[in-house]
Amino acid sequence: MSLLLPEPGLLLWMVLIFAIVFFILAKWGFPVISSMIDKRNAYIETSLRKAEEAESRLSSLEEEHRRIMEQTRHEQAQLLKEASEARARMLSEAREEAQALSAQILDRAREEIAAGKEAALSQARREIALLGVSIAEKILRDRLSDDASQQALLDRLSDEVLRDNDNS
Repeated sequence: MSLLLPEPGLLLWMVLIFAIVFFILAKWGFPVISSMIDKRNAYIETSLRKAEEAESRLSSLEEEHRRIMEQTRHEQAQLLKEASEARARMLSEAREEAQALSAQILDRAREEIAAGKEAALSQARREIALLGVSIAEKILRDRLSDDASQQALLDRLSDEVLRDNDNS
């Protein structure tokens, strides 16, 4: 028996066994293997499709993340701007209130000074008038010490009063 040249009977049995094994494999083995390969192929295709979907979702999520970050930065800038404007407005209002209050205090001080000045002038006038009356009284007492000078003064004053009434 030679390995390179088998006997015809052995060759026939080998072909027949091969045909039977091939038939069994073709009938039951290859469909199972093919279905497993098809299932595996479908699983791989599904996995690839899901991976592509996940990648597209990931890119859309990244885009959404960028958009949200940009919106957040914009809102942050807007809030900072509004806070700065509010600060400036509050400072301006406080400055205006301080100016109004200082003007009010100055006006009150001026009024008090004017009232004090007027009171001082009024007091000075009163004292001057009293002093003038006192001096006039002393002068009149000195000049009107006798009856003749008193009569002459009365005549002169009555003449002036009559003249004033005639002119009116």
